[in-house]
Amino acid sequence: MPLVKTWQLIAGSAVAGLALSAVTVAAAGPWDSGQRKAERDRAASWSHTGGGDHVAGGLPRPAPSAPGVLPGIAPRTGAPDQPAAAAPGGSAALAGVLGPLLADRALGTVRSASVVDTATGRVLYESGPGEAMTPASTIKIATAAAALAALGPEHRIRTTVVPGAGPGQIVLVGGGDPSLTAKKKSPAGSGGSLVALAADTAQALKAAGTDTVTLGYDDFLYTGAVRHPIGRNDNIAPVTALTADEGRPDESVSGPVERSDDPSTDTAAAFAALLRERGIKVTGDPARTKAAAGAQPLAATHSTPLAGLVERMLTNSDNDIAEALARQTALAAGAPASFEGAEKAVSDELAALGLDVTGSRFADGSGLNRADKVSTRLLTGLLAKAADPRHPELRPVLTGLPVAGFTGTLRARNAGTSPAAGLLRAKTGTLTGVNSLAGTAVDPSGRLLAFAFLTANSTDGPAAEKGLDKLAAAVATTP
Repeated sequence: MPLVKTWQLIAGSAVAGLALSAVTVAAAGPWDSGQRKAERDRAASWSHTGGGDHVAGGLPRPAPSAPGVLPGIAPRTGAPDQPAAAAPGGSAALAGVLGPLLADRALGTVRSASVVDTATGRVLYESGPGEAMTPASTIKIATAAAALAALGPEHRIRTTVVPGAGPGQIVLVGGGDPSLTAKKKSPAGSGGSLVALAADTAQALKAAGTDTVTLGYDDFLYTGAVRHPIGRNDNIAPVTALTADEGRPDESVSGPVERSDDPSTDTAAAFAALLRERGIKVTGDPARTKAAAGAQPLAATHSTPLAGLVERMLTNSDNDIAEALARQTALAAGAPASFEGAEKAVSDELAALGLDVTGSRFADGSGLNRADKVSTRLLTGLLAKAADPRHPELRPVLTGLPVAGFTGTLRARNAGTSPAAGLLRAKTGTLTGVNSLAGTAVDPSGRLLAFAFLTANSTDGPAAEKGLDKLAAAVATTP
């Protein structure tokens, strides 16, 4: 059936001869260093969700699935750790398999589940689907959808250099590009290049007869707290509008690594050094300076398109990209680019898509904050919306999900001889005592199903992950 082949290409396949699509499956190879990307969720599993970077692919192509609007579902009553037998009108076969798996004590004391057919909106299984729970990194699905809805998949974030207020002064203006790099050899998947920006700036200055400048930097685009509420953490840098290489002083270290305390100053210092290498004398140290409104750029560099940023964020659970995209969503809404402004903007964008966000909270974009709350119904609703051909702008939400056994944070999960390898894609979520998984799977009949599982109060993280993997594999393999 054409539908089966199309979605196997999108999801990847363990069957010989069926290659992963280079357009729709972003490789999990290195951006700045290799193994840290797939392992960062797991490496931080006992403290916070991990993050990483991934190689951005081309803009995704619309897929042929045609989901309708999900029907309203009455909240389930009863204890959250007692799985429902089946949703009204759902699949008895699926319920018969998922029910016992969801009862696994390794998943903790609170569990919620939702499985829907994306082509019809039919609910196939549910257990506590309306219960808002801490989602960990699965909230990045919401962050991605909101940013894409607000800005579109082709949007690029600009970093500029503009003339300053005084003679011989220039100002480096941050736009919040999370793919900005100061490396002389731009890593795969990076977007804005400080090296190219310095070269263009030097050329413009020399053309104007200027070879000596003072450098200011403007990171005023973002407001509010710079440090994430979890405090200093190796999984995320301070959130500023001017950050190169995600504030990682040592990119040779894999996994979580100590971050810069002041990414804006460090980025400006790196830019000054690049200007000097190109024959421009920079006097003094870079100083935080507000650029004049309407100043025309001397030079500019642009991020990877938003589609690529979303895919990289989802594939490798990149916390820095997630927080940047939440703030870009706030800016698009005319709201303050802060944790608070982003929270309201993300919620508003999802509501505008027709999703019920009652009881939800988007306290951050990455899922590091335990105050985040979403339901499995919302997560499957988001995934179904992303599969809807009426919303092609949301397609990167699906194409960015890691492929089981192949890419990103799912490289080592449902891998090898697992019958689900290559047939499901999902976003992982891990905090101490919290494990979650949400994504899509192609079932034996060729249907694209969206699933979400949220759990809490687990005492054995690896065992909980195995339980979630069994649930996802059952979605992919149950007729």
